[in-house]
Amino acid sequence: RISEKQFLGRAGFPTAPFRAVEGEPELQVALREVALPALLKTSRLGYDGKGQAAVNRPEDAAAAFRALGSVPCVLEQRLALETEVSVVLARGDDGAVAAFPVGENRHRDGILETTVVPAPVARSTLDEARSIACRVAAALEYVGVLGVEMFVADGGRIYVNELAPRPHNSGHYTLDACSVDQFEQQLRAL
Repeated sequence: RISEKQFLGRAGFPTAPFRAVEGEPELQVALREVALPALLKTSRLGYDGKGQAAVNRPEDAAAAFRALGSVPCVLEQRLALETEVSVVLARGDDGAVAAFPVGENRHRDGILETTVVPAPVARSTLDEARSIACRVAAALEYVGVLGVEMFVADGGRIYVNELAPRPHNSGHYTLDACSVDQFEQQLRAL
């Protein structure tokens, strides 16, 4: 997550405000720079709500860091989330991109339960999410299938949350709903 969010920031993509945390001294700095409430997320191996701890008050932070194993983390401001959307796309080495319809991700207990396609959001949000995902893939010079998860918050603003450099669980609907699914696209791109 640290490398991912730093790349996104350098490339000009919007993310929730965050700070990298390598140890407890950096955690104290991050608490001064990131508004609470926030989430402390492990830099590696976090998925489906795992590797995350809520930090609602400064005094919660050190215990959360230790509970996550005192491993490198990201302290990320919790946004006023309206919804989460994702774009699954395939990009070839020639730069050609084919994106599946934007999906809205609905979670239960931090785990993706349902992806609604097309996402029931404004057309402008769909277009912007697809555009951001395609620009992320191009900035990475990525080849293959890429899942780009994004938060919609603050009156419709889009923030890139996470990149999945592979077929993604929010794209499993493509197996039954599309003429070409995300796994075939991975093979085609490679």
